[in-house]
This record gives sequence, C-alpha cells and structure tokens, in this order.
Amino acid sequence: MSLFRPAIESMSGYTPGEQPQEAGFVKLNTNENPYPPSPAVLDALREWIGPKLRLYPDPLASAVRERAARRHGVTPDRVLVGNGSDDLLTIVMRSFVDPGQAVAYATPTYSLYGVLAGIQGGVLRTAPYTREFTLPEALFAPGAAVTLVASPNSPSGTVTPIAELRRLARAVSGVLVVDEAYVDFAETDCMSLASEAENVIVLRSFSKSFALCGLRLGYAVASRALIAGMMKVKDSYNVNRLAAVAGAAALDDMGWMRSSAEKVKATRRRLTEALEGMGWFVYPSQANFVLARAPGSVSAKAVYEGLKAKKVLVRYFAQPMIDDCLRISVGTDEEIDTLLRRMKELAAG
Repeated sequence: MSLFRPAIESMSGYTPGEQPQEAGFVKLNTNENPYPPSPAVLDALREWIGPKLRLYPDPLASAVRERAARRHGVTPDRVLVGNGSDDLLTIVMRSFVDPGQAVAYATPTYSLYGVLAGIQGGVLRTAPYTREFTLPEALFAPGAAVTLVASPNSPSGTVTPIAELRRLARAVSGVLVVDEAYVDFAETDCMSLASEAENVIVLRSFSKSFALCGLRLGYAVASRALIAGMMKVKDSYNVNRLAAVAGAAALDDMGWMRSSAEKVKATRRRLTEALEGMGWFVYPSQANFVLARAPGSVSAKAVYEGLKAKKVLVRYFAQPMIDDCLRISVGTDEEIDTLLRRMKELAAG
C-alpha cells in the first residue's frame, strides 16, 4: 500500500528539458539565454560572496521588490518575489486551489501547470488552443479557482492580445494568472492588467531575458490584497541572498538586458527565415525560441533524434497538436548556423 496521497501516487511529475552530461553539445532545448548576465550582476555577486552568507536573507527580497515596483509603476506592496516563476506558481496553487477545485488553461502550454494543480488536488479543466494558438472559447467560463495563460506561450511562442486577456479576466470567477516569463522578447506585454483587474496576477522571470536561470528568481505583480494573501503562503526565506543581490543588480542595468534581447530577436528572425526556406512552417514567435512544423512527410521526431546524434539538442513533444513540430531555442548565431547545417545534412540523407 502506498504511503503517498492518492493525488501524488497517480500523477506524473514534471519532465524538464534534457541536460547533456557530456561536452560538445549545441544546447537549443531549454530556452536559456545564449548571452551572459550583466557584468554589474557578476560584480554584485562577487561583493556578497563571503562571511555574510551565514546570515538569513531578507525574507521579502526588498531590494528586488522595490526595483520591480519602480519598473512597473506600482508600489512595493503589490510585488511578491519568488524562487523563480515556478515558486510563484506553487504559491498561487497553494493560495487559491482546494482539492477538487478547477484549474483551467489552454493546451499545449507549460506542463508544470498541470503538475502543480495535481499536487494540490485540483481538477484540470483544459481546452486545446486553436490551430493558430488563439484562446479557445471554452476557457471563457466561470468556475475555475485559477486560470492560467502563458503569453508568450510555450511551446508556441505566440502572444495573447491584451484585449483577449482583459475579456478573460472579466469572464472567469477566480484568479487569472498571466505568465510573462518570455515577454522581454515580445513587442507588447500585459502588465497593466495587474492594475486594471483585482483578480489578475502577472508573473515575470529573471531566467530568460536577464540570463539568470541558474539563480532562480522571479516576481509577481497583483493587487495589494492578492499579494498580502500570497505572502502568508510563501516559504519564510524563499529567495536566497545571492539571487536577490543578482536580481537587484539586473534591474539596475536594464540596458544590458534590452541589448541582449535585441540580439536574440535578430537571430530569431534569421532562424525563422532559414527554417521557412527549408519548408518548415514557423509560428510567429515573440519568445526566445520558435516552434516549427515539419514539412510534408518529414518526421519531426526523426529530425530531433538525428540532430541529437549530431550533438545538437532541440525539444520534441509527443503530444497532440505539436507532435509534428520541434521547439528550437534561439542560440548564438554560430549555434544556429550549426543547427541549420546539421538539418540540411539530415535532409540530404
């Protein structure tokens, strides 16, 4: 007899992107920024690595909180800092979802949503995106404790217009979470909804555009009431001292982030054009990756396996709507050149 709760015993855990254990791979499968974080971040970390690490960090990560608030024109009491967006998503589920309550989102999207809902004992209420990755009308219904939309979405890279998210916020009866982990690579964002609607939480991450995957840092912006409630749920010291130091320094050097994002966007355009020239259909991405559908009788899975054999990692998802697609992270120009060369070799046989 299992000692686990039934919800845990029956569920599957989250499967992260493959992390190669041998050297020499071109790694285009986990949407990491190909460029380093700001030198100001590295300088700040060097300053703080020392005896002060014996002390607990600031439980509110106040320096990050204040800078994020300033960035978005809100007060610090409307910002919650977390150990990456995943920590904030966990806090959301623990705050708003009781066993048996519904968690709604369109699929395919970030698979951690379903995992976290399952841990909480929530009931999934999902509906497929349209072929163009617009929101399904089934999502615009009351009854869910939490509704989630990633914009830009992963794996598609597509954005949901703010007008649609505004309509969704009015339609749902619970909390709407807009996950903007990739938004610094997009042309628009939906942060203003966190001020317009009392039931909207907007999430941001330092992993992608700020190139801080390894430190795990993110923040949520919402109404004072929602943030105050989630504060009760977060772990006592959910952000370590070095992550907070790095986050504050990163927000003080927005120019570096924007420059890095522009380089990624330029390479994204080149990658898209090259893939389309090879017959692949590429969704209009506003993230640091693209979702490309294989042409004709070409097997996306076979291309994924062939690239892996040539030490190039991309992401393949064996799930409806995208089992004929590859998600490809935008790397450096040199990495993308290698990818395209290997794909042409595979196509030539």
